[in-house]
Amino acid sequence: MSSGEKTTQLFDAFARAPLHFERGEGVRLYTSEGDEFLDFAAGIAVNSLGHCHPHLVEALTKQAETLWHVSNLYESPQQESLARRLCDNSFADRVFFTNSGSESMECAFKTARRWHHDNGAPQRVDIITFEGAFHGRTLAAIAAGGNEKYMTGFGPKAPGFPQIPFGDHEALKAAIGETTAAVLIEPIQGEGGIRPVPHQCLRGLRDLCDEHGIFLIYDEVQCGIGRTGKLFAHQWIEGAEPDIMAIAKGIGGGFPVGACLATEKAASGMQPGSHGTTYGGNPLAMAVGNAVLDIVLEDGFLEKVQDRAIFMRQRLAELADSHSELIEGVRGEGLMQGLKCKASNLDVVAALREERLLSVPAGDNVVRLIPPLTVEDDEIREALDKVDVALTRMKKAG
Repeated sequence: MSSGEKTTQLFDAFARAPLHFERGEGVRLYTSEGDEFLDFAAGIAVNSLGHCHPHLVEALTKQAETLWHVSNLYESPQQESLARRLCDNSFADRVFFTNSGSESMECAFKTARRWHHDNGAPQRVDIITFEGAFHGRTLAAIAAGGNEKYMTGFGPKAPGFPQIPFGDHEALKAAIGETTAAVLIEPIQGEGGIRPVPHQCLRGLRDLCDEHGIFLIYDEVQCGIGRTGKLFAHQWIEGAEPDIMAIAKGIGGGFPVGACLATEKAASGMQPGSHGTTYGGNPLAMAVGNAVLDIVLEDGFLEKVQDRAIFMRQRLAELADSHSELIEGVRGEGLMQGLKCKASNLDVVAALREERLLSVPAGDNVVRLIPPLTVEDDEIREALDKVDVALTRMKKAG
């Protein structure tokens, strides 16, 4: 091995930034060299309550001292508790716990298809999706997302996921047929570039699915668990509830937790043996998920998220105006904001990192700013001052 070759034994599947973080607290991360960063990436919208939130640390530590894993061969009071709270605060009647967003989507696909199979329409297997979507990295999830970059080299595309242009209502109506089982959409596209779906479109989807006897599936893996100032993004919209919904990321606050939520009707086909998971819903994950809800469902917490989001959005709009050579505009909802760039979004992410501010690139040349829900106004102000400095430096560099 030459001196210039990498010596890591890891798969070379990630384009990692040259940073090594050894600890975090709240909205801040610290490298092994002692450098401090403001974290407006939040583990890609995962660290919903920041780093090392005391309540989460206490819940995980307490559970770790008693029981880690027994599998789903036995009853789980911890799962029952978290499922009850999720259902009490959503459209859902049933919950299946997973380890990740991709697994939650797999459960959603199977739930929709199985119901049609059991109710006399086994041909209904197609799940209509939209361009720009991202639903995970399993073979089914990349087929649902439809991004050629993610599918290349992995054999034929998994069948059953016809895709239509984002926002094309006529194409959607034309796509629904005798083989359609469901329509799948993110209320706000995350990886696709922080693109909210207009409220009237989600209401229209609900009506269309009802008209054709098919399911409406939401992917709220990134936009759920308080990210928009409601527990779930679709809850801003009256008359747009789904039949099935996948969540993950924020519900674990940094611990791997996901879930598929469904109505009683939609979940009725998922009987013993129809689906399974070894680690999903383990006591450690359930303890953390319950602890996250303890905080997010506290009186006034989501209202504070809404207030901070307004402040952040206003300041971002000012920055977009003052740096119009580099920034085209601002998009997003709540604490899920994106800068639509004229310059390369990767260059902007790198410039922000130079100012010790972490962000995340997204599709459509967007930079995501997705801080913990616990971020304070002064931390938002500090972060956006860094954005100002970074963009100013980029302009001067030409």
